[in-house]
Amino acid sequence: MEKYFKLNNKVSIPSVGFGTWQTPDGETAINSIKIAVESGYRHIDAAAIYNNEKGVGAGIKACGIPRKDLFITSKLWNTERGYETTLKAFEKTLKDLDLEYLDLYLIHWPATSNQFKNWQELNSETWRAMEFLYSEGKIKALGVSNFLEHHLVPLMEFATIQPAVNQLEFHPGFMQKDCVAFCIKNNIQVEGWSPLGRGEVLENELLKSMATKYNKSVAQICIRWALQNQVLPLPKSVTPSRIKENFQVYDFEISEADITAINNMDDFGSSGLHPDSVDF
Repeated sequence: MEKYFKLNNKVSIPSVGFGTWQTPDGETAINSIKIAVESGYRHIDAAAIYNNEKGVGAGIKACGIPRKDLFITSKLWNTERGYETTLKAFEKTLKDLDLEYLDLYLIHWPATSNQFKNWQELNSETWRAMEFLYSEGKIKALGVSNFLEHHLVPLMEFATIQPAVNQLEFHPGFMQKDCVAFCIKNNIQVEGWSPLGRGEVLENELLKSMATKYNKSVAQICIRWALQNQVLPLPKSVTPSRIKENFQVYDFEISEADITAINNMDDFGSSGLHPDSVDF
């Protein structure tokens, strides 16, 4: 398994990212980033709504790795959709992270018809601002998050630059197979948030038996399984031992039969957040 995927604009992206959702700002964020980089991560996944980008940025500065060797993602929050507001929100994110550019910038959630009559226009104007930032060299790749096919299609018809990434909830018991298949067909790299699911995923008997079989943790099985499905997982933790463990997934391979068994699990362990019904 390669340690990088290649995006549709030829940019290389490290194939396991370090998530920062729910990581407290300040020393916790700084230290978790430093430990992640020491453990081998080169891909940091951030977002404005996480309210910790100053700490994440300080951790990036303190980690001792040149900026060009790191891949940094952030996301535009829902209240900032639209052309001018996207430009302002992006500048704030750059300032908070103390960076000169981002490797990847995502629309965090689609504007949808359940909240906005002009939802397609909102998504398109947001995307137009991101394309401008891309043309200025401020962003190396553009993408979306939590977009299903019916959100992606109108955006792709409008876009001059096609989305390179779609970040979705993805873990054993919740694969979003139709959307993932659409993304693969259209050369959009899927990233998986919550790759370990909720607690019940880590307690699942099938996954526990596979962990024993491969002499790995259930978390490592989940992360490796995502990779073998061509999905880029974004595990998160503030516990040093787990941060390290979650990156140690390149030294084994799950058999095709076992991958199929996990793929065929009944749905369970999802967040329940659906882009067409969330109220934020």
